[in-house]
Amino acid sequence: MLHSLSESSGMAAVQLATLCHLRAPGSRALAEEVPVALVYNHATYAVMMATPAELEDFALGFSLTEGIVEAADEIQELSVLPHPNGIELRMELAEHRHDALLRRRRRLAGPIGCGLCGIESLDAALRTVPPVSGGTQIAASDIRDAMSGMEAGQALHRATRCAHAAGFWHGQRGILAVREDVGRHNALDKLAGSLARMSVTPNSGAVVLTSRVSVEMVQKTAMMGTTILIAVSAPTAMAIRLAQDCGITLVSGVRGNQHEVFTHPERVVGSIIQQSYNPPSPQDPPRHHA
Repeated sequence: MLHSLSESSGMAAVQLATLCHLRAPGSRALAEEVPVALVYNHATYAVMMATPAELEDFALGFSLTEGIVEAADEIQELSVLPHPNGIELRMELAEHRHDALLRRRRRLAGPIGCGLCGIESLDAALRTVPPVSGGTQIAASDIRDAMSGMEAGQALHRATRCAHAAGFWHGQRGILAVREDVGRHNALDKLAGSLARMSVTPNSGAVVLTSRVSVEMVQKTAMMGTTILIAVSAPTAMAIRLAQDCGITLVSGVRGNQHEVFTHPERVVGSIIQQSYNPPSPQDPPRHHA
């Protein structure tokens, strides 16, 4: 039997038929997953499967990383409206943002971890993102500390073992914020919204992910204006190409003191493993190694 816990926790409890090591009934916590509709000016723009927690951050962050708004105050009203089958995030935009909404409009039903589902054209999937420049530098030891510092903010993952997290590391203040969700894109959107609400300068630190790096994670980081992206798992080849093109320092494979730097290594000081990598374009013939 499934019992919902508080909505703010994003968790539910399930009664297990058997705990194999005890051969007896038991229970455990699970992450919640519900349809969340993002509605602008009374029209649905997207429906995402998400964890029903920190939804105001999600609404603002999604709006920023999708280019629907450029600043938090361009969302004039935001309401979180529960429905029997999901949750509606209803937003009213400033009048001068209506054209941006029409240009970027898409209807999608986004499964967990599928940030590009429902895009209507190849050009929309590979949208142009603004280049980033400047930003802070980060030491190799800070990369290790940033990743280990994420654990304190991952209450949902500690309880359920099934949530992604996105955090922001600041050069002087360490980890400023961590947001969790069953979808890694959603976690990053929640982080973007939380930083905007906190008035954090986006190029004052680094985005830290507990997931792999796909192209849309790089797109969203660039839309945030952050110059360093750190992840525990490997990036895709397309993610590396985009990070190189838009000026993001991409660091992955963080395991203790070990990591790989794939693009723009000039922002990383004292790397133990530093690998500047240019993956072949999809049109290039395969490379053969002896």
